[in-house]
Amino acid sequence: MAKKARRKKMRGKRRVTRRAVRLRVAHAPRLGGYLRSVIEETYFLRFIVLLGGLWLLFAAAIFLAEQGVEGAPIQTFGQALYWGVAALSTAGIADTPVSGAAQAIGAAWILIGSVLFFGIIVASITGYFMRPVQRPARQIIDTIEYNLEHLADLSVDELDLLKRTTDNLILHMERMKQREAGS
Repeated sequence: MAKKARRKKMRGKRRVTRRAVRLRVAHAPRLGGYLRSVIEETYFLRFIVLLGGLWLLFAAAIFLAEQGVEGAPIQTFGQALYWGVAALSTAGIADTPVSGAAQAIGAAWILIGSVLFFGIIVASITGYFMRPVQRPARQIIDTIEYNLEHLADLSVDELDLLKRTTDNLILHMERMKQREAGS
């Protein structure tokens, strides 16, 4: 009797482990895959390049506008690059340019840079999650094959859920065929 209870207990542990593996493989994207899809499917990389180019352009403009001005805190191009990062960070640690032209350039950089920087983040996250979910056909087929191989391990409730899911999949396919026929 004890052997039978132990076997039943072990079978339950195996089932939980198999489900955990199945969920981990089917539902948890890897960080590398996530980052690759964000770069490939959103404008993230293009905006970063644009932001970097504008940073260099505005730093050069500040450097040129402050060059030769008495008491100007930005005397080298390196200081201008630092100023560009500090001004964009909105931490309030950037030196204030002295000349009127440099202040106007600085104000434009803070506005444009901040809008681009925060826009990149919001647009990338929104674009990633709002895109249609596209699963590779091979992944779907592998998941179905795995589940069919392990039907004996499923409980009655799990089999019922599998039946409902399959029925919904068939209904969805029929609706898609009707739409294609109507188009």
